[in-house]
Amino acid sequence: MNTRIRMAGMVLLGLLGVAPMMAQAGADTYKAKCQSCHGATGMADTGAGKAMKVKPANDADVKAMTEDQMIAVVTDGKGKMPAYKGKLTDAQIKDSVAYYRTFVK
Repeated sequence: MNTRIRMAGMVLLGLLGVAPMMAQAGADTYKAKCQSCHGATGMADTGAGKAMKVKPANDADVKAMTEDQMIAVVTDGKGKMPAYKGKLTDAQIKDSVAYYRTFVK
């Protein structure tokens, strides 16, 4: 019984550490590919972001999106958002989404 509890605790601690690591891994990709429109803090406060009416990270619609929905938008594009499929790896896309989501936590 104690072994199971310890194992469950280790798994939980491991999972809790994954999101921050993914977010940090996505910081460089975000800065290189996303920041020019979405801004340094996700508030879309750049000239390009304002011109294209990019919603900020704290917008209710953006906050309501799941990680998978955001990944799909980055991968396939939507509206004025370009598709990054073939330009970024799946891991880079997932990590940059994780980083973007830290702006509203």
